[in-house]
Amino acid sequence: MSDAATQAHGDAPLVGDHLAMDLLNTEARKDDALIDYWRNGADVMGWLARHGVRLPPSAKRPDPAELLAQATALRTLARRLIDARRNGAAPDTAALNRYLHAYLSAPSLTAGADGALVLSRVTRAEPLPALLGPLAQAVAELLAEADFALVKQCEHADCILWFYDRTKAHKRRWCSMSTCGNRYKAAQFRKKAGAEKA
Repeated sequence: MSDAATQAHGDAPLVGDHLAMDLLNTEARKDDALIDYWRNGADVMGWLARHGVRLPPSAKRPDPAELLAQATALRTLARRLIDARRNGAAPDTAALNRYLHAYLSAPSLTAGADGALVLSRVTRAEPLPALLGPLAQAVAELLAEADFALVKQCEHADCILWFYDRTKAHKRRWCSMSTCGNRYKAAQFRKKAGAEKA
């Protein structure tokens, strides 16, 4: 789905190229107003489903208000930790570890559709840790393993979206060329056209 189509449906853009970056991008800015794509628990569940994070059908569903509160708290924590790490500081990981320690899982060996054996992890946690654990794990993996020279924010002055620059030359500047990149090019063209008229 294109960035424009994603945003037209009211969903957070998936431009981060890393689950932890997309977590931060559930908040954006448009026309100097902050947009929170998580207005309720259903929004959080929908976003998690887009990332393949689902509860088993037989699992108890979490309280929507509690899911929203815990997910936004994790997002705030992730932003603080990633900012600290990006600025060369050693982040305090105690709060993130609470999410990680609550996310209990066990290995499971099953036959895939083609008959090949597939080893995966199956959650054994309560609903909230089961849903938020993969997000906390993505943040932890980013903090521990990422090249933080590649953790970037969009360079457009009106954008606050984050991304992990996996481009070959590592020169990505925009959350998306189809939105912020084109807005920048259009502004530069107007500036150049105005200077030529003057």
